[in-house]
Amino acid sequence: MRFTVSSTALSSKLTALSRVINSKNALPILGDFVFDITGQTLKLTASDSENTMQTTVALTESDTDGRFAIGNHDLLEAVKGFSEQPITFDVDQQTNIAKISYQNGLFSLPIENADEFPVAQKMSDSATTITISNQLLNDNINRSLFATAQDELRPVMNGIYFDLTPDCLTVVASDGHKLVRNKIFTVKSDQPASFILPKKPAALLKNLLGKDGGDVTIRFDERNAEINYGDGSLQCRLIEGRYPNYNSVIPQSNPNQLTVDRLGLLAALRRVQPFANDSSNLIRFHVESGALQLDAEDYDFSKTATERMSCEYSGQPMSIGFKGGSFIEVLSNFDCQEVIIQLADPSRAGLVLPSEQPENQDVLMLMMPMLIND
Repeated sequence: MRFTVSSTALSSKLTALSRVINSKNALPILGDFVFDITGQTLKLTASDSENTMQTTVALTESDTDGRFAIGNHDLLEAVKGFSEQPITFDVDQQTNIAKISYQNGLFSLPIENADEFPVAQKMSDSATTITISNQLLNDNINRSLFATAQDELRPVMNGIYFDLTPDCLTVVASDGHKLVRNKIFTVKSDQPASFILPKKPAALLKNLLGKDGGDVTIRFDERNAEINYGDGSLQCRLIEGRYPNYNSVIPQSNPNQLTVDRLGLLAALRRVQPFANDSSNLIRFHVESGALQLDAEDYDFSKTATERMSCEYSGQPMSIGFKGGSFIEVLSNFDCQEVIIQLADPSRAGLVLPSEQPENQDVLMLMMPMLIND
């Protein structure tokens, strides 16, 4: 079997696929890429047994169809440094050797039988399909991923929840202390359905989805999802279980509202946070007409910091405590100029919203308060 492919095209595809491969695998063949040649198209596959990624590359020439597997590390390192040039693979499936030649040289690597590679689970006939723009899915994963949990006791919190209803698609992530809720009004279904996307495939998609304006198709059933984007696909096992009622923790009546420059508040928090107690990371927000004051203190090390900034505020003067690091994460995952912070009282969650919502979306982030000693 002999075929020729562009070096940069092959390198970029292998680099993307390599992110799914674990450093240690129960099955040795899961450390391989599978090459599947049909006509003038090369289909590449990589898997960690729970997540399987596939993509295609056009071949400049090919003499026969066939399949084989080849170790990811050596091949990836070898092709990574090439400038744009044709690479030719001569594959001998009798001796299980692939000779790879390029402009100035040649190297050879062992290959394995691709039939030993595990096959991805088939989707059930009752699978639900969602079509969403590439950019929109990318934005929502980027905005939500930081709020997922690392909780062995409640695995449902370790992923991003997609809740499809007749009104909209809601994308939710929460670790119990902070919550992100994104409503997408252009995606809806008369048949309600939902799934929890684990953190790893979500992070893979974050790196894979471009800004090309195309559409992504998501098919899912009770156990698996298949996400088709551009010239590739990702099949993954979903987190099974019931996601908590996220609407119940969002306070509905928040009479105290402040509007503040997002980057200004972010910079102030980053200056004040190092003075907070290491274990609690507590920052005290004191807000009154026209002014927001941030206070951090660590009496164990005789450290204190205070910073005041102007804001628009309507409501009663109030002091409320928030975890500094979490608030910095929340602000960092908006891209608006100003944020609106809505507060009910010091014992209830604070809501953070963009001053202008993205088109056809409703974005909300929530921070649970911390107890402060007056």
